[in-house]
Amino acid sequence: MVTYLEAGSAPLKNTGQIRLYDEAAFEGMRKACRLTATCLDELAAIVQPGVSTDTIDRFVFEYGMDHDAIPATLNYRGYTKSSCTSINHVVCHGIPDSKPLREGDIVNIDVTLIVDGWHGDSSRMYPVGRIKRAAERLLEVTHECMMRGIAAIRPGARTGAIGAAIQTYGEAERCSVVRDFCGHGVGLLFHDAPNILHYGTPGEGVEMRPGMIFTVEPMINLGRPHVKVLSDGWTAVTRDRSLSAQYEHTIGVTDNGCEIFTLSPGGLDRPGLPA
Repeated sequence: MVTYLEAGSAPLKNTGQIRLYDEAAFEGMRKACRLTATCLDELAAIVQPGVSTDTIDRFVFEYGMDHDAIPATLNYRGYTKSSCTSINHVVCHGIPDSKPLREGDIVNIDVTLIVDGWHGDSSRMYPVGRIKRAAERLLEVTHECMMRGIAAIRPGARTGAIGAAIQTYGEAERCSVVRDFCGHGVGLLFHDAPNILHYGTPGEGVEMRPGMIFTVEPMINLGRPHVKVLSDGWTAVTRDRSLSAQYEHTIGVTDNGCEIFTLSPGGLDRPGLPA
């Protein structure tokens, strides 16, 4: 049975209970998420052919330090980087390294900055130079999947409505939805209840209530949905080597819908814009 509780009375660990945050918490999340979104905006000018993902990661670390924020992934369960950089057929959790990006690559950059204890979690796709139309279309479909999922968020609906909206659109566009990873509760914890599946039916999942905060972060493949995790224990790739894309926003459920905390201040979080 799902239980909900006021976040202020909850222990600071994932107990499986769903936290309901108040307006002060929403304001804390706005601040953290705004900083993450601004960091992702700044990266748009940095992602170019010849630039290594280590360079990108160093920027994220320094940006956080310069703004009194801590990258949540740094030393998280042994992870040693300040961001995840997932290129082409890498689905998620790609580890930054010294290899340069190449013309035509697509890369997802996933950043979570902690500000005053609050976790601002977001990711975007960046084209590296000129990309092929198939890759461009994948970015467009994936972003639309996320936004359709977000449009399904309202009090009284179930989280399955989010997954249903994503799956219906993605599969109608002849793409596939990754099932091995999901969105998650977020706030004072990096990963919390509930899990947000990116597939399903509207009647499934838990009831959404005002005060819930979670991510919507679909991973969409041009090929089949199956993935595998490499020997480093982190990097997930498509089994058929097809291209994969992901977009992620952090969302708060409100009395009459939802608030997207991680919208780009510069309007740079949609595909088709210069990067």
